[in-house]
Amino acid sequence: MRRFRVISGRRLVRELSRKERTEFNKLQKRLRRNVGNAIADYTMIEAGDRVMVCLSGGKDSYAMLDVLLALRSSAPVDFELIAVNLDQKQPGFPEHVLPAYLEALDVPYYILEKDTYSVVRSVIPEGKTTCGLCSRLRRGSLYGFAADIGATKIALGHHRDDIVETLFLNLFFGGSLKAMPPKLLSDDKRNVVIRPMAYCKEKDLVAYADYKAFPIIPCNLCGSQENLQRVQIKQMLADWERQYPGRTETIFRGICNVAPSQLADTALFDFSNLRAEVDRDLHLPAIRVVNL
Repeated sequence: MRRFRVISGRRLVRELSRKERTEFNKLQKRLRRNVGNAIADYTMIEAGDRVMVCLSGGKDSYAMLDVLLALRSSAPVDFELIAVNLDQKQPGFPEHVLPAYLEALDVPYYILEKDTYSVVRSVIPEGKTTCGLCSRLRRGSLYGFAADIGATKIALGHHRDDIVETLFLNLFFGGSLKAMPPKLLSDDKRNVVIRPMAYCKEKDLVAYADYKAFPIIPCNLCGSQENLQRVQIKQMLADWERQYPGRTETIFRGICNVAPSQLADTALFDFSNLRAEVDRDLHLPAIRVVNL
């Protein structure tokens, strides 16, 4: 029986059976369609954009770069893609992996070296969650570098499940009703952040990474912290999904279908000026006592 191969970069990764090839094609088309729809719905990428694709070495960012490269070849507008990795100087980080992968793809790239690992370790006590400070330091470094290279958009690899998890993290632990927007203007108005995979399911990205055999680089700083609030939220959503399949997708649709008048934020909706339309010129009927 003839067998097919999935190509990652310029490397032949592994052979697939006919059934596997069919499933891979469906998965690839679904991811490309979801990314394409998200880009169109939120005008994420426009003609002449220079998109800085943040590559962490995880499955999500690998898939994002892979899909954006494929879409660029057939897009109705011209835009640039530049891959950028922040080397945070974690002990044992395999510095050769990403350059080798990106050179095989023939993608322009930068490796930005900044020792945020030591900063996080010096500030956060042992056993405490490191993600908050780590993400802020990482974000600040990437935002600044985007300006240095003239990037008009910064692409992050967050997917649908990340967005829903963030909604519940903010709701349960922060007392706010917010998630991750597919498109965001930074506070200083200098950077536009886009999340092209906002419509993609994490399970699809897991399967895609397996098919493509991406050279995954684990995060040794926080990846093994089992007490993370996000881990708890992820487990809760997984339990819900098993009991009620499709619930995560329904929640995500809810994020896209907000009714401010049905919430309670006075800054978002003008409750103070709500008035009923009453015709005060109507004559009142005679008052009668009704025996029940």
